[in-house]
Amino acid sequence: MKTATFTATVLSGHKQDAVEVPFDPAARWNSAPVSIRPGRRGLRVHAEIHGHGFETHVVSRSKKFWLLLSSEVEDKLSIKAGDTVSVALEPS
Repeated sequence: MKTATFTATVLSGHKQDAVEVPFDPAARWNSAPVSIRPGRRGLRVHAEIHGHGFETHVVSRSKKFWLLLSSEVEDKLSIKAGDTVSVALEPS
């Protein structure tokens, strides 16, 4: 499956930060969301920001798609809310 690349701004979330994904990854890659935790489903993905790869999920909220960023990933990559990042994304 093809890797998708885009530029996005890291946005602060009420549980964790995220970047908006400009397409529906489930439709693009014909994949189904899985349970992340009770009450939350998402698509497993491999993301790369500034050349550093990590595993995470894309979730749907308010008719948009969000790539979740843990605080550990943000610390490792030295990024924070408000930063513009280059993202490469593919299904896991």
